[in-house]
Formats: sequence, C-alpha cells, structure tokens
Amino acid sequence: MEQTRISLTAPEVSSLWTQYIFDSMSICFIKYALEHLEDENIIEIYKDSLELSERHVQKVKEFFGGEGIPIPHGFTNEDVNIHAPRLFQDPFYLYYIYIMTLQGLTGYSISVGTSIRADLRKYYISCNTETMILFEKTIDTMLTKGLYSRPPVLNPPEAIDFVKHQSFLTGWFGEKRPLTGIEIGDITFNMNKMHMHVALKVGFSQVAASNKVRQYINRGKEISNKHIAAFGKIFREEMLNSPMSWQSHVTSSTTSPFSDKWMVYQVQLSSQIAIAFYGTALSVTSRADIAEKYIVMISELVRFAEDGANLMIENWWMEEPPKASDRRALSKGKKEGIESKNQDK
Repeated sequence: MEQTRISLTAPEVSSLWTQYIFDSMSICFIKYALEHLEDENIIEIYKDSLELSERHVQKVKEFFGGEGIPIPHGFTNEDVNIHAPRLFQDPFYLYYIYIMTLQGLTGYSISVGTSIRADLRKYYISCNTETMILFEKTIDTMLTKGLYSRPPVLNPPEAIDFVKHQSFLTGWFGEKRPLTGIEIGDITFNMNKMHMHVALKVGFSQVAASNKVRQYINRGKEISNKHIAAFGKIFREEMLNSPMSWQSHVTSSTTSPFSDKWMVYQVQLSSQIAIAFYGTALSVTSRADIAEKYIVMISELVRFAEDGANLMIENWWMEEPPKASDRRALSKGKKEGIESKNQDK
C-alpha cells in the first residue's frame, strides 16, 4: 500500500534552511583554514568537520528537492579566497571549532525536538551524534595541547542545605552571596564565546573592504570587550579564574580571505547565538545584580544585531528565510481583481 507523503512542517523547513546557511558558511572557513593549518591533529579535526558540513549541505538539498523547495544560495567559493595569507594561528582555529561544535550541538538538539517527520528526527539525531564525536575529539586535543582553560572548581559542601533568607536573591546592597555553580558555568561559557567574538572581530576589522563594515565590526569588538570586562569583574570579586583570551592568535594580515557579506553574517550569527545563551543564563541566575547585567547585555546585543541586519539588507546580503504565505495580500489582490472586472463591465 502506497504511503501518503507527509509535507515538511514550518519548523522543519526552517531548521533545514538555517542548517544549509550555517554549513555553507562553515565550509568557506574550513577550506581556508586547511590551506594554512600546520598541526596534524587540528588538520584531522578540520577534515572531519569539512566532511560533515558538506554531507549536511547535500542532505538539505535532497530534502528540499523532494519537497520542491528552492535551495538557498547561502555561501559559495565566491565568499572565500583560500589563497589569502593566514589570518589566524593554529590554536585559534582549534578554539573556533570548539565553540562552533558547541553551538551545533545546541541547534541540533532543538531541531530534534521540533521535527515531527521520522526521517527528519533520524537525520538530526545522526547530526547530533556526529557533532558530539567531533566535539569530543576537539576538546581532547585542546586538553592535550594545554589550550583549554578549565572553569573554576568548587569545594565540596560538608552537607546539604536549604535557602533560608531572601538575601540569596539579592546582590545590589550589602554582602553578596558567593556564586552558584550554575552561575559560574554560564559566565565561563559566555566569556569563552565573547573571547572568540573579539578574536574574530580583530581579524575581520583588519581585512574588511568596506569602511561601513569595518566600523560595524569595530563597534561589535567594543561591545564584546565590555561584556568580557563585566564578567571578569564578577569573577575577580569572587576570586575565581577567568577563561583565556585568543586575540593574540590573530596575525597582522590585511588581505581578506572572506567577503564582507560572509564576515558580517558570521558576526551577526554570533550575536544572535550570544543573545540566546545570555537569555538561558538569565533564566537560571538567582542573584539580582547578575540578572540585571544580562538584561543590559542582551539589550545591547539586540540593537547591534538589528543594525547588522540593516547593513545586510542595505547591501542585498540577507537571504529571506522561509515564511508563511501573506494571506492578507493574496486576499487583497483577489478583491482588487474582482473590483477591476466590475468596473470594466
């Protein structure tokens, strides 16, 4: 008996579309990195990453082809010059893959949860498993090479305890309670991401072709540094160690390996993901002073991301994502057509 074809849902189409854009962007970076990498362990990780990204792009093409959905344009060889001089040193390339695999794991987990069709669920579970293996290899390599900055550790409590006073939630006045393990973890992770943002923006600001793009990237660099300073101040007050910086691993090259479109999208994507992770941290932060910092930081990144979107629209760089049919416009058009016919009579 022939089975009825089940159409992709809106979340399924959106997840596939987003993955295509992300992986086509990643392919550009990976191909460029492979032209310069010298460390054999990092080269192996990048080859694995390239294989995964190219397979994902092909799989999305198959899903969309089966549904008659146009294949996104995404990013192509026109957006990368793999023969441009080296912009980053080997350790940063490894760190970049570490952060990107973390973001991929988060995205694939969400995609599994929003996919209804069995083949889509199976596909994203496979993507998640493959990315977990890549993440495992990446972090092991970072640890072996002494490139991973471990988060602070906690002294084991003598016994379980319960919160007895509302002062647990405050932080503006008087004595502040120590940070919880959850708060420490979120700050560490968000500082790690911001350090990657700074290094990328340092490099991009050196090679951007457009003055407007360079100004936008420099503004983003200032925001990222400001957030790192705010997080660092909290850790210093708590006498906790902070993650290491990566901007010293940017070379002095001024020849761009990437199109301005590619660089603005990378900055835009990083900002959007940071907003999401800040929001997650905000939802589990109990100290009022830290929660307030996250709210201010989110607002700042939202304005920055909006300006980035406007810059992309201005240059015709923003590809329109899948969206619902505009029923109001369709209805209006039909009504106008009927009125026109009546006038002709």
